[in-house]
Amino acid sequence: MQIQTNKNMKQNIYDNDIFFSNYKLFREKNVGLNDTIEIPAILSLLPDVRNKTILDLGCGMGDLCLKFNELGAKKIIGIDISEKMTSIAKEKCKIFKNIIIEKTSIEDFIFDVNEFDIIVSSLTLHYIKNTYDIFNKVIKALKTEGFFIFSIEHPIATCILGNYSGWIKDNDGTNLFWRVDNYSDEGERKTNWFISGVIKYHRTFSTIINQLVDNNFKIVKILEPHASESDETCRPKLLEERKRPPFLLIKSKK
Repeated sequence: MQIQTNKNMKQNIYDNDIFFSNYKLFREKNVGLNDTIEIPAILSLLPDVRNKTILDLGCGMGDLCLKFNELGAKKIIGIDISEKMTSIAKEKCKIFKNIIIEKTSIEDFIFDVNEFDIIVSSLTLHYIKNTYDIFNKVIKALKTEGFFIFSIEHPIATCILGNYSGWIKDNDGTNLFWRVDNYSDEGERKTNWFISGVIKYHRTFSTIINQLVDNNFKIVKILEPHASESDETCRPKLLEERKRPPFLLIKSKK
């Protein structure tokens, strides 16, 4: 089954029934890299969020919004294009009056000027065709000295063209090396993940950094994380993620 886009041609794979049911099970089983690598890295980049106003771009099922609330944030707005994801997020967050969940695309969301202390995006922006415009909206929406923290699939991971795996395997199917191919050719990539035709956008590391710099962000910190030693001991397969970085995280400041 192919994914479908909405009337404005923005991808919304998470409302595909097959994709969503598989993704939800995937997260519940904790077999991916979110809870072991990406989320700990995001949290490590956060400044003190107490009494801060936070925007979560691509909030999914609301887990980060709940975490920000736990850490003492004053107001949290989470937005996501998916009806299925925001329905779950609203249910999870309904008892907290300071958390607002809205169903809208990042491209269509109205960013008020100087509204947020912190804007966060977890593994969403590689689905966005034009990140330069998003960065431009974000810096206007941040208060002076505000932070923009985001994670994306690493450019080394997104550069692969075609539907073949990036991993080069041995005869037993063990992942040996990661294939870096067509790295400088930016643009759309179609991959198979639960369903066929999932669209991601490959950008080089330099393009991502330069788009931030051109929008007057100051780069504070960059992470290319791997799992902790304790998680690698519990799940030895996580050691493979040291062969190539699965995620890129950037903390920037207005």
